Amino acid sequence: MRFVNCTPHTINLNDGREFPVSDHIARVSSSYTEFVDDMCTVVYGEVVDLPEPQEDTMYIVSAFVLNACPERKDLVIPATGHPDCIRNEGRIVSVPGFIR
Repeated sequence: MRFVNCTPHTINLNDGREFPVSDHIARVSSSYTEFVDDMCTVVYGEVVDLPEPQEDTMYIVSAFVLNACPERKDLVIPATGHPDCIRNEGRIVSVPGFIR
């Protein structure tokens, strides 16, 4: 299985594998309403810059993108909340794997 990192951060696994940022940074588009009483609403749109599915390829994306594409079975997110996630001074250093 090939993994393509579509997040803006290098993803490191606990076993030493590293997934650098690819040419695609998948995001959910957004726009904002006018402020009324110091509050506005965000309106989410389409997912942008997500490659089309390819055989034997999984795309590493944000949880936001994963949730916006429930029909896609080729998307994973880093397991940042897993107990085996390695942190240094509160920052994630590496994760044990991915969540589908």
